[in-house]
Amino acid sequence: MSAPASGVAVPGASGSGAATKVPTFRAPPRVADATREPAWVRRLLIALALAFLTLFLFVPLIAVFAEALKKGVDVYLAAISEPDAVAAIKLTLIAAAISVPLNLVFGLAAAWAIAKFEFRGKNLLLTLIDLPFSVSPVIAGLIFVLVFGLQGWFGEWLRDHDLKIIFALPGIVLATIFITFPFIARELIPLMQAQGTEQEEAARVLGAGGWQIFRRITLPNVKWALLYGVILCNARAMGEFGAVSVVSGHIRGQTTTMPLHIEILYNEYQFAAAFAVASLLAALALVTLALKFLVEKRARSVAAAHTTP
Repeated sequence: MSAPASGVAVPGASGSGAATKVPTFRAPPRVADATREPAWVRRLLIALALAFLTLFLFVPLIAVFAEALKKGVDVYLAAISEPDAVAAIKLTLIAAAISVPLNLVFGLAAAWAIAKFEFRGKNLLLTLIDLPFSVSPVIAGLIFVLVFGLQGWFGEWLRDHDLKIIFALPGIVLATIFITFPFIARELIPLMQAQGTEQEEAARVLGAGGWQIFRRITLPNVKWALLYGVILCNARAMGEFGAVSVVSGHIRGQTTTMPLHIEILYNEYQFAAAFAVASLLAALALVTLALKFLVEKRARSVAAAHTTP
């Protein structure tokens, strides 16, 4: 609220000659002035941000690649090509290749249902989607052990039918799916809610079916957010440690993903090999980061093109 300034005397309307004070108000400050900081403050904040990134991101990242190549390229190549490392890389990629498409289907269906329809249990579904964010990954792994382990609820039935989930690929995939399923849904839900249902309702009035509406209207409107969610989901799937560590059994060459294999090598004081595999995981993270940047840039350019008159 603007503070009033001193009044300005003006001649009275009557012929008495008395002056009347009319209160004046100072103009409110511009938004740019209210949010603009002095140059030294901006430089200080930028310097602090760069120092933080250097200390906690750039230096550790450089250290990983430096330690990986410390003993030469031959040692590095031998470390990432030995059978256990190859098995860990394959298992990581397989788990991600299975869990990400399943989460894609679930996230798209859940976001569509939550954003476009009203139904009983909607708030419960939203709460369940956020559950992996609030539950420790280790606890999630223990839940699968209690359900599918040998002494678990379905342990005897699985044993009688010669089915193995815990300490095998299915358990690793289940744990990965549980940890990563909120990422795609949480990227799509706010966007779909902001878009509303007007376009879908108009298409329905014009005679379009449910699949046509989804394929030609809903999906094109969220394709960049969907791709962004897939990238985040894949990054978390490849780097997951806690839940996978519980359900895998750490069977070397069989149920160890890349993070677990790195831990085993490091605990065995094979530092060069551990950092070599870690550098591969870091390289995958950098590729994911680059894809994320490109998707964000493309999404911004598309949004700017749509808003330009």
